[in-house]
Amino acid sequence: MIKDLIIKELNKYEDDRGWLSEIYRSDELSYKAEMAYISVTKPGVIRGPHEHKYQSDCFVFVGPGVFELYLWDRRENSITNGEHLKIEVGENNPRLVIVPPGVVHGYKCISQNNAYCLNFPDKLYRGKGKNEEIDEIRWEEDESSPYKI
Repeated sequence: MIKDLIIKELNKYEDDRGWLSEIYRSDELSYKAEMAYISVTKPGVIRGPHEHKYQSDCFVFVGPGVFELYLWDRRENSITNGEHLKIEVGENNPRLVIVPPGVVHGYKCISQNNAYCLNFPDKLYRGKGKNEEIDEIRWEEDESSPYKI
């Protein structure tokens, strides 16, 4: 496991109408989102890997679709520096995953259909009014990157 990484199993409560899943409760997690977005990833497509200097990402993978999620701890002072993790997440393994700053992350759609991901980061993209530098180190753009998906 990677220090400060939070992985929460999400339960799907199904009935004849469909299903419901609680993805966040303030009495379970002390996390404050600043924005939210949804992304759809086509089969075989990879997003990342990248990392943030200041931002935490709070991903929700419930489906439809399935991802392989990759994580690498690159934080110098972390007791799990150098550790990496790969897990399958999505409709058959619904998870909430909070990725702290300094943990490289990315995912690949491994289902035959599009896969959906919600993200609730704790910082605004490019800051208020989108006037700040982007808080990302884009490892996917570096051919010599040790972080490969």
